[in-house]
Amino acid sequence: MDLSQFTQAFFVEAVELLAQMEQLLLELDAESPDSEQLNAIFRAAHSIKGGAATFGFVALTDTTHLLETLLDRARHGQLTLSRSMIDSFLETKDALQEQLMAYQAENEPDPERVAHICEVLRQLALESDGAQAAPAPAPVPAPAPAPAAVPAASAAAVSAPGGALRIRFSRLSDSECELLADELGNLGKLLSRTRSGDQLTVLLDTSCAPDDIVAVCCFVIDESQIEITAEPAGDAAPAAAPIAAAPAAPAAAASQPAPAPAGPASRPASSSAAAAGAKDSSSIRVDVEKVDQLINLVGELVITQSMLTQAATMLDPVECERFLSGLGHLERNARDLQESVMSIRMMPMDYVFSRFPRVIRDVSAKLGKEVRLDTFGKETELDKGLIERIIDPLTHLVRNSLDHGIETPAQRIAKGKEAEGQLLLSAQHHGGNIVIEVSDDGAGLNRQKILAKAMQQGLPVTDTMPDDEVWQLIFAPGFSTAEQVTDISGRGVGMDVVKRNIQEMGGHVEISSREGWGTTTRIVLPLTLAILNGMSVKVGSEAYILPLSYVIESLQPRTEHLHSITSDGHVIKVRGEYLPLIELHGVFDVAGAQTDPTQGILVIVQAGETRFALLVDELLGQHQVVVKNLETNYRKVPGISAATILGDGSVAFIIDVDAMPRIQRAHVERATVLARAARAEPVAA
Repeated sequence: MDLSQFTQAFFVEAVELLAQMEQLLLELDAESPDSEQLNAIFRAAHSIKGGAATFGFVALTDTTHLLETLLDRARHGQLTLSRSMIDSFLETKDALQEQLMAYQAENEPDPERVAHICEVLRQLALESDGAQAAPAPAPVPAPAPAPAAVPAASAAAVSAPGGALRIRFSRLSDSECELLADELGNLGKLLSRTRSGDQLTVLLDTSCAPDDIVAVCCFVIDESQIEITAEPAGDAAPAAAPIAAAPAAPAAAASQPAPAPAGPASRPASSSAAAAGAKDSSSIRVDVEKVDQLINLVGELVITQSMLTQAATMLDPVECERFLSGLGHLERNARDLQESVMSIRMMPMDYVFSRFPRVIRDVSAKLGKEVRLDTFGKETELDKGLIERIIDPLTHLVRNSLDHGIETPAQRIAKGKEAEGQLLLSAQHHGGNIVIEVSDDGAGLNRQKILAKAMQQGLPVTDTMPDDEVWQLIFAPGFSTAEQVTDISGRGVGMDVVKRNIQEMGGHVEISSREGWGTTTRIVLPLTLAILNGMSVKVGSEAYILPLSYVIESLQPRTEHLHSITSDGHVIKVRGEYLPLIELHGVFDVAGAQTDPTQGILVIVQAGETRFALLVDELLGQHQVVVKNLETNYRKVPGISAATILGDGSVAFIIDVDAMPRIQRAHVERATVLARAARAEPVAA
């Protein structure tokens, strides 16, 4: 039987279950374990094992069976947990993740890694056997209740293990029917099986709990397609012709003890509330490529609508009143459709933040530090394309805070602080951007140490530099103040990558620090890279788009406000502050543009901590534009981040504001070299 149509669902569910397992293990108190958490961890392992056995993933099945056995003993008080044991469970979770990735790539897992983790689990079992106290008396089985059909989400309340269950499946295909029947044969004795159209009814004599059965079946079908009824004693005879059943698989023995209700984090075998099941059944999984295709089509619709609106400006509003009214409705509906489709790609920041409890636990243990993680704004949403790219920069920042920022308990106590340090991850919307902060209450940045290191590396610094500029020095390539290189930090490769990656996402990084009391790194990102709120400007005969998030104000300067600093360099005085002036016609070599700043318009923009003025000929207006990748269709152009199509069908370039100062410097240097060459002056090496 071809099972390929079900494997992707298994991989997705298994990854979610492993993430939940890790989160619960990190929250688990070894000295006083919560039974709900233990049950949820057990059910996650049991669900993965059931799916792995179904699809023939032997290594995954064997590993999860060993883990499940230990967890089953722990949840019934037959095994004493310890911190080292939880560490081993976390190591097992990592190994299971590697095995899943191997199977997903249609490869076999590393046999040495599989053998190692299985040996670790067997050794734990042997050690616990030697220290195990007398087992508690076996629980008395609960009396079987009267038969009643219940939804799968509350099936665990129907029957205690050890009896017959009537399981009804609906809306099945032929392959799903055969696969489910085969899998149920591994969970107990199949007494009868009746097929009617797309319905399948199975009578199963099993020691498994109903929610364990649901867990296995949910890798094949949806939970809403399952209904379980308990069969009272004496009525378990086959209702149809009995069929020969395969012996129960050894793995089923691990689920014989009476289960407790599942914890709130266990999926898909959740029995906590019918509401959760209803929510799951009302959602569907959609491939990201399909969502991207839909977003592209909506973008094209917005461009077409923009073209119609542009053309309609030439029509008589009296004669074409009905047409213009309909066009207005189209514009509103296109905007609503665009926002709805974009919301599909939005994901909560919890997707990112949930990765860091494990990172902090492992790194702080290695460094001998005590660190508490607090999060704020986990529900804040960000575009999926950005949320996946922000993980690595945030990981760099978190590891730096743990290594360089937060002190050891002894150092903190000596400074009058609590022994346990605090690391805060927060996210919040601010206008059209999302602001992500990584804050610690550690030692802070050492200004003198940074300046000394910068001078040693030949960077242009002075003792009178403001703090904001000093902190930005840590983003210089190869810059590190670590006294020794470790496997955590100190090589000077990380912070420059952080800044570059964030700038490539259209964002910027800010740092604030107070020596002795901590550091805060602030990342500002656009909510999405697919749609951009921009200001269109004209330079010569060309139109450009300035991202609105960079724009502060626009003005027409007076002659007395302009000052020359070199033959090609100018600054403008705005409210007592001197700002560099960048002429866009010079940056992009545009002919026919306005060269007199007093006859043009200055747009004041801010990129990170740098504020400067851009000279343009005219302001055309503000638009929401659909971003088109320029490199995919043409090539990388310095100073240009992307392109868009305007309402008149013309192409406009979106300016890379962050790159403007760098390009301007290069332009001035080139002009200086050419001028010297023209005068036959020697050029300094």
